[in-house]
Amino acid sequence: MQIRKDRRKAQRVALQKIRIEFRDSQARDVYIAGTFNDWSPGSAPMLAMGEGRWIKELVLPPGHYEYRLVVDGRWQCDPSASAQVSNGFGEFNSVINL
Repeated sequence: MQIRKDRRKAQRVALQKIRIEFRDSQARDVYIAGTFNDWSPGSAPMLAMGEGRWIKELVLPPGHYEYRLVVDGRWQCDPSASAQVSNGFGEFNSVINL
C-alpha cells in the first residue's frame, strides 16, 4: 500500500520546462552537464540557433540543480546564470532552483 501511495505522490509533482540560452559566436559544440544528467555532457547537447546563439530546453521536477556548460571541450559556468556555487575544485557551478 505504501509503495502505491508514494508513486501517486511522485506522479503529481509538476515538471517544469526551462530554457538555457548561451551566446558564443566562435563555439562549434556546446553541451550542458549537471546534477540533472549525472554530469554527462553527451546526453544534453545544446541546439545551435545561428549567429552564435545556443539553446537547450530541459524538463525537470522542482529542486536545486547545479550545472556547467561544455564549450568546445572546455567546462565553464553559464555567464547568464543568476546564481553560482563553489564546486570544490576551485571553480564554480551555475545553479537552477525550481
